[in-house]
Amino acid sequence: MSNRTWLMALCFAALCSQGLYAQHSSGRTLGIEEMFRLADTNSKSIQTYQTGREAADQAVKAAKAQRLPDVGASLSFSYLGDGHLWDRDFDNGMNIPMPHFGNNFALEAQQVIYAGGAISSGIALAELGQQMAELDWQKNRQEIRFLLTGYYLNLYKLNNQVRVLRKNLDVTEQLIRHMEARRSQGTVLKNDITRYELQRETLRLQLAQVQDSRKIVNHQLVTTLHLPADTEIVPDTTLLDEEIRTLAEEDWQQMAVQGNISLQQAELVVRMSEQQVKLERSERLPKVALVAADHLDGPITFEVPVLDNNFNYWYVGVGVKYNLSSLFKNNRKLKQAHLNVRRAQEGHELAQEQVENAVQAGYVNFLTSFTDLRTQEKSAELADENYAVTANRYKNDLALLTDMLDASNTKLSADLGLVNARINVIYNYYKMRYLTHSL
Repeated sequence: MSNRTWLMALCFAALCSQGLYAQHSSGRTLGIEEMFRLADTNSKSIQTYQTGREAADQAVKAAKAQRLPDVGASLSFSYLGDGHLWDRDFDNGMNIPMPHFGNNFALEAQQVIYAGGAISSGIALAELGQQMAELDWQKNRQEIRFLLTGYYLNLYKLNNQVRVLRKNLDVTEQLIRHMEARRSQGTVLKNDITRYELQRETLRLQLAQVQDSRKIVNHQLVTTLHLPADTEIVPDTTLLDEEIRTLAEEDWQQMAVQGNISLQQAELVVRMSEQQVKLERSERLPKVALVAADHLDGPITFEVPVLDNNFNYWYVGVGVKYNLSSLFKNNRKLKQAHLNVRRAQEGHELAQEQVENAVQAGYVNFLTSFTDLRTQEKSAELADENYAVTANRYKNDLALLTDMLDASNTKLSADLGLVNARINVIYNYYKMRYLTHSL
């Protein structure tokens, strides 16, 4: 085989082996949707917020339990010493014998029938807290999914870089061996070989750096998904074949208004602040309750001589309690609650602005990624044409060896840029879904 034919075959093998790395790599091929399902099941962060949801559910039950009656019972036994009786001027004292065994039993029940709205407000706050815990869980779920998407697509890019660097390194090493063989024949100078030896060392360093980065990203994915530590994740290569269609900015903005969890949380904060106002206002209203009690006491010590008997009595009635000090103590708390409502409303408006700006910026970047993709497609097309022309010229002794290698490297780099541009489109698409919380 001639030198020219050998070099062209070598470059062709490097350029046509794009899928070999993915085919021969060992590991677990994982799609994005499967990754999301694993995260829902295994992510410690999501599980933590799930526990928060369960705690909020119990808080609602505890708040509703305040509507139930309060029932209390007490039982005591005591030793009573003898009494002593005097005149009003403490003369003529005399000892009063007492039964020494005393007992007391009381059963009391109280049912609140009006508390100024305090119980209802407490239940409403607990239910809003339950909704907030649900939104916290959903928001964390969206954040974990977007984080994993970033890791996943970055791993895809790094795998692609490893493939390109390895092929460049293979071409360089084989070229060095070929040039050394030609040097022994006196047709190649030593400094020509040195130039490619330097290129080889640079490629080895770049490959080591990219492989280390890939290990880090793979470990982050495996840790978050709680897979076995030795799992090597291989991104699904069919991802790049999926058609990505964008919506108009107005549609994305509408999706954000309806689905963005931060906006829903800001609205909930407003409602919680309003309930807090009602709760503070209830402190200025009377509390009314039905009461019932039964007492069994002995001995009867309010008689002289003391009666060594048990005395049972019961009663039912209506109790009214009013805290007069709330008229002058509660004003500041009520004013503070009103200010918290206003601050929550302003926070909601600010959140709307921030989400609108984030969606607009994300949409512009999304469109830019399509522009970059079209540019990379054109670059790849031109690189293919340049490679074909250079290969033909080299075949006819009209181009140098370095021209052929430069054309080969340019094509490899263009292919790499094209894959990365496609990944960037996918990333920006998932970012738009994250901003609208529709992942």
